[in-house]
Amino acid sequence: MQEQTLHHIFPKASRYDPDWVRKHSMGENVLFNLESLTKSVPLKAGMRVLDLGCGKAISSIFLAKEFGVTVWAVDEAISASSNYERIKSEGCEDKVIPLEADARALPFAEEYFDVVVVVDSYTYFGTDEKYLPYIARFIKPGGYIAIVDVCFTQEIKSLEQVPSFLQEDYQNYWYFIHTTDWWRKLWEKTGLVQIEAAEELAEADVVRQHYIQDFEKKGKPDPFAKALQLDQQNFISFFKLIARRTKKTVYLQDYKTTAKK
Repeated sequence: MQEQTLHHIFPKASRYDPDWVRKHSMGENVLFNLESLTKSVPLKAGMRVLDLGCGKAISSIFLAKEFGVTVWAVDEAISASSNYERIKSEGCEDKVIPLEADARALPFAEEYFDVVVVVDSYTYFGTDEKYLPYIARFIKPGGYIAIVDVCFTQEIKSLEQVPSFLQEDYQNYWYFIHTTDWWRKLWEKTGLVQIEAAEELAEADVVRQHYIQDFEKKGKPDPFAKALQLDQQNFISFFKLIARRTKKTVYLQDYKTTAKK
């Protein structure tokens, strides 16, 4: 894809070294997805932002550099120490705080964050009906939760409906993926948030093409990129879901304790 086209679509993300982004993205280009998401979130300097499931923290670095926000970079699988080295190398140690933590056991005060951002990881824990009520407790009234992730354009309700190109890997990687409408309904029925946006990314085709091109160049196994490459029906896409926390929130007990009941 021509560099000029990418610069027009992603003016912020395209300023970053593509090799650096590729090396530290755990899937498709994380900065493309994040920039698409932030076009719809009113981030302002001085805000406290939780970057949940931040991976190697380049999304946190991006948020701090581009918007002047203070970011808590939280991930369970990537060590805080390795993320801190990346954060320091980008001169963001005063704006990005790395932390190793389970998304279901967060060590923060209630109503602490202005915005919670989740890029390419909410599907791993957020399908649980109890999760939005849990994470909402950490957002200030009127604050935002904004996610961007992979989605289906049609809901799969039975194994018979799984497209042929997904059948081999479906029960390992795809069974928890849903449509944008499914996600909207999951959040709406809690009564805890007001939906601001629930839609496929306008740049979904660009994200897809770029991811496939990287996959073909690398030649390394990647079930997600492989599926995108085989998808001739645009059955797989990318979506954003953005909501504001309402003033009235029923706080759950500790998530792990509640989930066992």
